Amino acid sequence: MKVKIINKSGFPTPFYATEASAGMDLKAAIEEPITLGTLERAMVPTGLYIALPVGFEAQIRPRSGLAAKHGLTVLNTPGTIDADYRGEIRVILVNLSKDPFVINPGERIAQMVVARHEKVEWEEVEVLDETQRGAGGFGSTGTK
Repeated sequence: MKVKIINKSGFPTPFYATEASAGMDLKAAIEEPITLGTLERAMVPTGLYIALPVGFEAQIRPRSGLAAKHGLTVLNTPGTIDADYRGEIRVILVNLSKDPFVINPGERIAQMVVARHEKVEWEEVEVLDETQRGAGGFGSTGTK
């Protein structure tokens, strides 16, 4: 699938690192480092603008290495870029660690996965089908 992109970041256009990769890394398109203290958040620009076809979204997700090693994550995970959005993609990062984290220009800060989605048409009813689980949620199936 071809997707139109404007890249004002000064870095290479996002790409799949391996043949089986689902996501492409996004880089911080900033001129100066940004320091995030504990529980601080920032909207980090990427310099990227895209035009997705209707029926698709771009999901912005954390990079596992940054999350595991530094407590840095995408605050609204996954962030959704709708097919009709034409503004710059920005990533809302939050530092959940006890140590400050410095985001440097060009640093890989998140990943983007393009996915198909469906539109639903609601059918209002008085009763839903019965299932084994029923209304059980939030740990109702146990931990083992």
